[in-house]
Amino acid sequence: MSATPQRRGRARRLTLAALAVTAGAGALVTAALPAGAAVGGGPAGKGTVDVQLLSFNDFHGTLEPPQGSSGNVTELQADGTTKAIPAGGVEYLATSLREARKGHDYSVTAAAGDMIGGSPLLSGLFHDEPSIEALGKLNLDVTSVGNHEFDEGRAELRRMQYGGCHPVEGCYEFGKTFEGASFKYLAANVTDDKTRRPLLSPTYVWKKGDVKIGFIGVTLEGTPDVVTAEGVKGLKFGDEVETINKYAKELQRQGVQSIVALIHEGGLPASGAYNFDCNVPGAGAGISGAIVDIAKNVDPAVDALVTGHTHQAYACNIPDPAGNPRTVTSAASIGKVYTDTTLTYDRATKDIVRTAVKSPVTGNHVVRRDQPKAEDMTALIQRWNALAAPVAGRPQGYISADIPGRGSEAYEKPLGNVIADAQLEATAAADKGGAQLALMNPGGIRSDLAYKASGSEGDGVVTYGEAFTVQPFTNMLNVVDLTGAQLVTALQQQVSGPVNGANPKILQISKSLSYTLDMTKTGADRVVTDSIRLNGEAIDPAKTYRVVMNEFLAGGGDGFTVLKEHKNKLVAKSDLDAFNAYLTAHSSPSAPLAPPATGRITVIK
Repeated sequence: MSATPQRRGRARRLTLAALAVTAGAGALVTAALPAGAAVGGGPAGKGTVDVQLLSFNDFHGTLEPPQGSSGNVTELQADGTTKAIPAGGVEYLATSLREARKGHDYSVTAAAGDMIGGSPLLSGLFHDEPSIEALGKLNLDVTSVGNHEFDEGRAELRRMQYGGCHPVEGCYEFGKTFEGASFKYLAANVTDDKTRRPLLSPTYVWKKGDVKIGFIGVTLEGTPDVVTAEGVKGLKFGDEVETINKYAKELQRQGVQSIVALIHEGGLPASGAYNFDCNVPGAGAGISGAIVDIAKNVDPAVDALVTGHTHQAYACNIPDPAGNPRTVTSAASIGKVYTDTTLTYDRATKDIVRTAVKSPVTGNHVVRRDQPKAEDMTALIQRWNALAAPVAGRPQGYISADIPGRGSEAYEKPLGNVIADAQLEATAAADKGGAQLALMNPGGIRSDLAYKASGSEGDGVVTYGEAFTVQPFTNMLNVVDLTGAQLVTALQQQVSGPVNGANPKILQISKSLSYTLDMTKTGADRVVTDSIRLNGEAIDPAKTYRVVMNEFLAGGGDGFTVLKEHKNKLVAKSDLDAFNAYLTAHSSPSAPLAPPATGRITVIK
């Protein structure tokens, strides 16, 4: 990061209690003390009060329990094996948070962005108004914006905050006007190009009695790389560290010493289990990714970091620039996990005490589905489902088994193959674009296709609502000219460059394309160029090929900058229409679509 945080002039003995994870969420961690601090006494005496911080991230409008393997949480067992636990659904999330708050006089709930966007039909059909309403009922106090808050542009984001009916579709419920979010959206590092002022509030101060905790909210600086250009038009996204450090000082000038940063950027723990101990063998040793450098450079004045974006679950101790322990947490995604952190507030100094402790203070918890549903959330879902039913319940196709997509950790996902083949089939005819191959970004696959019925349609039936959940962005397909050399570069950009070098994004490809990915190598060399074949023939670097992809990829999204160099663009139907047409054409009740074989990408590990 370019920012160099400045340390405070006065001795800083307080901050956040050292991270310790419960027995069900990893081993106890005892952090090193700031110089001069005492264990078991001193600043944590009778002048303190414990504040509960409940947090989550990347909700993505997922009101109903997510289907298939994408709705599972991985739990590490004592013997080293793992167990899949079905989790999520706002009815259960509400119950979990309400139960967690019991016995806590001081409790604040915060989130780290992507509350909406990429949402299932129940929320997405109504431009996420149902999710904003549900989040208010969860008693969410504050969240940072995420990249997906910009999917429909700045005006729509501001409508989410301040209310008003949709400018084109109007009000969805007779006699009701959308009131906007009851919680605060923060966008400290998102500024207007012309005014240079933040798009939304940069900070929020939570107060109860004499206790005050300040929140700073930022999204990833690289948001323009992962959102369509139209969604971020006229906006600038600033450096996360510089922005947080700037507003930390501003909060201190206002007399707020207890500060939490909500950051829509995250890390990659060495294990996908929510209870993996990322502090073994040392503080923060088991996590990598952008959040590590951010955490190491954010001013020590900030007492905790709540993060997101990578859809991972972790609760780590990453030392601040002064070398003192500081918690960095993330709660997976789509409401499957929440984090419970204890902030010990010193009334004399108005700051958070960071001392070594012997009792757990931070942990991630699964939103289990074997608990009672929150009745108000059930009523909310039923109300909006009634409005969505005429569209959502229409059958689109039939499947013989689960087709893994979002829930698959493989580079080549069975559902990715279906989507890529659907896009190729929709545009292969000469009058439809003449496409020879299809490329699909993995992040655009938002769910699995589950065999088990989500409603009354019957097992194996794919409804419009379920198809929409898989492809919610309704991106238009672009058929373009790319040279063989540009195509090779695009494949190399999956595993190299500033965006994908550390966290590869493997494109899903149509059945016409094949190649070998050698993960024992580094960077662009991971793509074995002489293995790339189109319909069995080697790619010619000088030849021009017709390639279909969604408009997000065609605009260079997800770090695939070479794809912006395309020529001779033809705009075809939407990705969702192509997907539904393929399901209809290739399945019936008596001949359902089976999960396709993989093997288009040969992976060497």
